[in-house]
Amino acid sequence: MSERLVIVGMGMAAARLVDEVSSRALGRYSIAVIGAEPRRAYNRVLLSSLLAGEVAEDDIELKPAAWWAAKGVTTLFGREVAGLDRTARVVTLCDGVELPYDRLVLATGSDAIRLPMQGADLPGVITFRDFADVERIRSAAHSGARAVVIGGGLLGLEAASGLAKAGVHTSVVHLMDRLMERQLDPLAAELLRIEMEERGIGVHLSAQTKGILGATRVEGVALGDGTVLQADLVVMAVGIRPQASLARAAGLAVERGIVVDDYLTTSDAHIHALGECAQYAGLVYGLVEPAYEQARVLADHLCGGASAYAGSVTATNLKVSGVSVFSAGDFLGEAGTQSIVLRDPGLRSYKKLVLRRDAGSTRLVGCVLFGDTQDGLWYFDMIKRGSAIDHMREDLAFGRMFAEQQAA
Repeated sequence: MSERLVIVGMGMAAARLVDEVSSRALGRYSIAVIGAEPRRAYNRVLLSSLLAGEVAEDDIELKPAAWWAAKGVTTLFGREVAGLDRTARVVTLCDGVELPYDRLVLATGSDAIRLPMQGADLPGVITFRDFADVERIRSAAHSGARAVVIGGGLLGLEAASGLAKAGVHTSVVHLMDRLMERQLDPLAAELLRIEMEERGIGVHLSAQTKGILGATRVEGVALGDGTVLQADLVVMAVGIRPQASLARAAGLAVERGIVVDDYLTTSDAHIHALGECAQYAGLVYGLVEPAYEQARVLADHLCGGASAYAGSVTATNLKVSGVSVFSAGDFLGEAGTQSIVLRDPGLRSYKKLVLRRDAGSTRLVGCVLFGDTQDGLWYFDMIKRGSAIDHMREDLAFGRMFAEQQAA
């Protein structure tokens, strides 16, 4: 008889876990996946493209209904979870339906942070996190409208890019002194700022949002220096918070996220967590690739394997307002590292490789690329494997094709 596997959350992590489990042991588990959103799992990375009209709604769906059916998975989307009884091992939905489990996986993702400030609840103030947010932004945005995006990180710039492509006059307000400070070094961030402004997106750095103005709906954003930016729409994209309320209410160990061990197991041996809601070794990863790595490890564990998770080396690979950027590992360069920099101002191409020499060998420990990112994944693989690069150090900055030819 199949064991009952219930997955709470129908996002990218859950879809990958189902794929990994079914490829290892199809039929071992009777799987049910519960999603609060009224649609099957979709690619959140493409939400800005959806907002910009570059892709259709069907294009971002991860797997069609037939795929889930072929895996024997029961999908319950548009259904909220009301509670979790760990003693009885039962998940209860808001409509009263009870789902017993032998193994439970929490893949509840994260929530967008909404800043607690004056005017934050006015109509026209929207977060940018899910499909429903895109629909709300679309309904509020029109050609000629004015939008202010609060947050110059990855989410904020994706939202700003999508709005600008839709014909909306867009400005970005960022508290820090450079854009995407978690993914880019100062020079790459400055190049990105120039590109954004040349595309008609205003950028305000080291800018504190004092409040959102308006009587019955949003009319503007007041900054700490007295500047007022007129706005018909405000998008808050200041970060995400792990969705751990269900785990917390059930008495599981929760810190920033749901605490898991090397096998993605929570403080309850029958319950696991992965993706943006999970905290491993004090870290919560807000990126897709670590969630996929966790899905592989958890699937192996659920199917009797011995794989263990040891954390992820993170990378960011995307296009922001049409500009390709990539970063991985220690791209800033900690003490004891050396950096190789290759820059072409005419092409607005920038590459920085961070090296560390240890135990007689030189290794690539980080990189940041701007403009030309075609070798990003090659560098990323070197960083993850910790490969010695002494034999190609002089040629490494010129890319994979040249470096490998010279090393042959």
